[in-house]
Amino acid sequence: MEFIEITKIRSYGYTGYLPEEQVLGQWFEVDLIIGLDLTSAGNSDQIEDTLDYRQVIAMVKCLIATQKFALIEKLAEVISQKILTLNKVQQVRVRLSKLAAPIADYSGKITIDMTKRQENS
Repeated sequence: MEFIEITKIRSYGYTGYLPEEQVLGQWFEVDLIIGLDLTSAGNSDQIEDTLDYRQVIAMVKCLIATQKFALIEKLAEVISQKILTLNKVQQVRVRLSKLAAPIADYSGKITIDMTKRQENS
């Protein structure tokens, strides 16, 4: 299995436990490592034989912008399951970060890191 890595997908969304997070929103960032067989694409040089990462980036941005959940764990799960539905994808690692969590005296980010595989892989 080979991997395509896509980093720093940023989108504004409305997922968060606090009510103001679901109203005011905040920035999220996603890094992906997508596992698939790239042998055909390496031989053919045709985009049809690989994963079009433009589609993945648009999908992730749309999910962040349009979905509202209390927990970022749920948003990360939805992103991973949606990517697993794409043709050729066997595995995905999603690192979803909340860049400015509303926690007093804390300036770091919170990151959920999950890896999911196709059921039959």
